[in-house]
Amino acid sequence: MHISPHIIIILLSCIVILSYLFNMVSRKTRIPSVLLLIGTGIGIKYLSGYYGYVEQDVARLVKILGTTGLIMIVLEAALDIVLRKDKLKLVRDSILSASVSFVISAFSIAWLLSRWLNQPFHFAFLYAVPMSIISSAIVIPSTSHLPQMKKEFIVYESSFSDILGVMVFNYMLMDNVMSYHSLGIFVGNLGLAIVISSIASLMLIYMLTRMTMNLKFFMIFAVLALVYSAGELISIPSLLIILVFGLLLNNSSLLFRGRFKHQATPGFMEDTLNLMRSITAETAFLIRTFFFILFGYSIKIELLIVPQVILLGSVIVIILFIIRFLYLRFVLRANLLPELFLMPRGLLTILLFYSIPAEKSMNNFSIGILFFVVVATSIIMMLGLLFCKTPAPAGNEPAGENPIQTTLFPFN
Repeated sequence: MHISPHIIIILLSCIVILSYLFNMVSRKTRIPSVLLLIGTGIGIKYLSGYYGYVEQDVARLVKILGTTGLIMIVLEAALDIVLRKDKLKLVRDSILSASVSFVISAFSIAWLLSRWLNQPFHFAFLYAVPMSIISSAIVIPSTSHLPQMKKEFIVYESSFSDILGVMVFNYMLMDNVMSYHSLGIFVGNLGLAIVISSIASLMLIYMLTRMTMNLKFFMIFAVLALVYSAGELISIPSLLIILVFGLLLNNSSLLFRGRFKHQATPGFMEDTLNLMRSITAETAFLIRTFFFILFGYSIKIELLIVPQVILLGSVIVIILFIIRFLYLRFVLRANLLPELFLMPRGLLTILLFYSIPAEKSMNNFSIGILFFVVVATSIIMMLGLLFCKTPAPAGNEPAGENPIQTTLFPFN
């Protein structure tokens, strides 16, 4: 059935306007806008089917939007992170939380899938990795009402979870992953990524200080996307490049010191940062909108009501919840709310799942399990934000109190 270009423009415009309204609703009700976007996508799918339109395969478009969105979301998060000595403990706690939770979750889910579906462990582990990653695309926009220290903890944790997940996933795609040769290549690629990240970030920041044209920010984004995609093609964890660039740009005062101080005045860098934050946030919002609309469109509701999908998906979500509870309670020794519930799976989980090659796929794994985990963890986050009282602002916290604690459930 032919659709007029004007109708397409009207529909796309309505989706963007609707997404803005969802953001407003989310701020008032704390219902994640992502859930509303997914629901809208599901509604579009069944409404278009009702009026006789043929269902489209949007998997490739979802992957392209997901990759672009991941770059923008990590950059958006990095541009909000300030590196100071007084935040070293916060950084350490969030990185450890992401690492330990990811590793234990991946091995636990892999063991479950291997036994339940009777599949080789290394295949099951490849499927477990995406489901062990906290989604920065969902959790970061949902923490705007939290105190600054709590928000920063979530930003660090989810961003590092993204990077670690991509690194492990790329490693699992290699042949003979248990060999010293593969491990050596992985370590070498990690070192190469760090070197490239530092060089590329310094060059891009230098370009920003030298360019006088107004049309420079999307050129910078294009260079970042180019370097990121080229790095992914040669299997290096190039998401580090995005994170390092954002961190160095937002903390440029650490770079331009001494005789280099004249290279970038504080006023110029502040204006540049404000504009880049605005453009990055708007672009990330736009990409995230269409990504989750298309993801909702691709969901097959009938798969979510299959008993095995419900049972296996529920066990996976319970495993993720228990691991997070145990780590926050007994290792980090922090109070549990609302951090316990902020464990959604989303953009990167979907993106990596679609990247699993055919030769490493499990034929008896239902994609409904992935849909279930993404939706269920998002609902858990929503319930946590709805029923947890907003803590006092970070500036009002008593001295010496763990900055990621709340006044609820005072275990310590």
